[in-house]
Amino acid sequence: MSGDNIKIKICMGPGGIAAGGNDVIEAFKGQLTNQRINASFGEQCSLHQVGCRGLCAKDVLVEIIIDGKETIYENINPEKVPRIVKEHILGDNPVKEWIAGEDYDNFKKKQIKVVLSHCGEIDPEDMNAYIEAGGYKAAHKALTSMSPSEIVETVKTSNLRGRGGAGFPTGLKWELGLRIKSDVKYVICNGDEGDPGAFMDRSVMEGDPHSVIEGMIICAKATESHKGYIYVRAEYPLAVKRLQQAIDQCLQKGYLGKNIFDTGFDFDIRIFQGAGAFVCGEATALMRSIEGKRGMPTPKLWRSAEKGLWEKPTVLNNVETFANIPKIILNGGDWFRNLGTERSGGTKVFSLTGNIKNSGLIEVPLGISLREIIYDIGGGIEGGRSLKAVQTGGPSGGCIPAALLDIEVDYESLAKVGSIMGSGGMVVLDETNCMVNTAKFFLEFTQAESCGKCTPCRIGTKRMLEILERITNGNGKEGDIELLEDLGSHIRATSLCGLGMTAPNPVLSTIRYFRDEYEAHIKDRKCPALVCRNLITYSIIEEECTGCGACKRACPVDSIRGVRKKPHKIDPELCVKCGTCFDVCKFKAILKA
Repeated sequence: MSGDNIKIKICMGPGGIAAGGNDVIEAFKGQLTNQRINASFGEQCSLHQVGCRGLCAKDVLVEIIIDGKETIYENINPEKVPRIVKEHILGDNPVKEWIAGEDYDNFKKKQIKVVLSHCGEIDPEDMNAYIEAGGYKAAHKALTSMSPSEIVETVKTSNLRGRGGAGFPTGLKWELGLRIKSDVKYVICNGDEGDPGAFMDRSVMEGDPHSVIEGMIICAKATESHKGYIYVRAEYPLAVKRLQQAIDQCLQKGYLGKNIFDTGFDFDIRIFQGAGAFVCGEATALMRSIEGKRGMPTPKLWRSAEKGLWEKPTVLNNVETFANIPKIILNGGDWFRNLGTERSGGTKVFSLTGNIKNSGLIEVPLGISLREIIYDIGGGIEGGRSLKAVQTGGPSGGCIPAALLDIEVDYESLAKVGSIMGSGGMVVLDETNCMVNTAKFFLEFTQAESCGKCTPCRIGTKRMLEILERITNGNGKEGDIELLEDLGSHIRATSLCGLGMTAPNPVLSTIRYFRDEYEAHIKDRKCPALVCRNLITYSIIEEECTGCGACKRACPVDSIRGVRKKPHKIDPELCVKCGTCFDVCKFKAILKA
């Protein structure tokens, strides 16, 4: 045995689970039993499930710690486990070819972990692990030695802005919640993350649920509230399970319920499972849902801190916002503010996805450039292709062209170029992406998720989608671009809630920066990225065709003519543009244009 103290940590975040983390854990359990390591060393050799370690592209990530020396393995599957146990754990000889290399080091280099500081380090189902890592010290400090106004001032100093997308100053919201007097007040955590490709809040709820609860306890003290809800979509069963476990553990330990920390302060939290409507991420729709009503936005005649859930004062923040609070209370508002920019304090968690080499979950200081995120952290574009754009802010965000890659990532800078921070989605697009089709994809989502209450959103987004479908099908006409711009501006100005107000963003931003692609679709009946099926033509290059017949046999509509060992031809009248011939040709004789 190489060491007397051995820890094995398996990434069980969303990426780790999807890559087979459960099977890897079982493989380690079997090996440890077979090798009789646990029988000899007992608790000195321990196996731990941990939250997301970030670099999802390299999952399953496994960390072996022997007498304090850490080794990270990437792309681990059950078949690799026996060798790791035999050579590394038993033989003190790490398996070098599986050790995480330069990509992993670069991925971590420019990140600053605040919200994600415990994710990937501790077992999310073990409250003692959270406490040993410093958990609940902030809540104890806030409840035993700080007044509500002192907590509020600390949060105001931090310049923490709501991480759910709107970016409203958290301290000001809490200050209003404290100032309003009522016999009942509520604290709500919005965990209804539903953006395509986004998994920030999910990873925190699954990987560090106690940080969210601790943040809510501090908020409850700051606003003199005694009842809380965590609103989580039912599609996140693991998040629901671990949050409920954390709540139960806190109740048993006296960290929730009556007389928390023997201070006389009471606070209870319940989980409410949403049915998966994207619009319920909007504050008023979320609260109507909790009340048992249909999740539809209502006019904001007053702030929810004045009148929210059941007409009572309600402070609502999202998962990431609450997870920041314990560190702010422990380290001070100035510490957090100085991590970011003058107007946007702290760090921000992003899910970095799309055509990027190192996709995953990242946490970076606000003010970092898009270029640093994509190339220094993300490792650049997959396959060495050229970057075309970055879509930020989820389906309601905008597409930022490669020419603006050096802008700072903060609320104001993103707004200036026609995008938003949103909750933290960041999708990288390369030369193979059609920007018209991309805009259509995101508008399909927001249009389908519209609650239908207000006409601009219900009808306006439907008309915009119909125009985009016509353009991508090759039936666009002069004036369509201007009509999209006109509709988009009216929907922005007149929709009831944030979903409708921001739904046109992907369309308007792509028109702003990629107008030439729209014009090519409409005027030339061509898709420059060769994505829109009806705008693609297939032909056979006679000089390259060997007459092997593979394309002819594969064609589902018998549109290819020719005899063996002679050049073939495609009948354009019969061709349905499925692309099968292009895929099966080994001689690159099919021209796609």
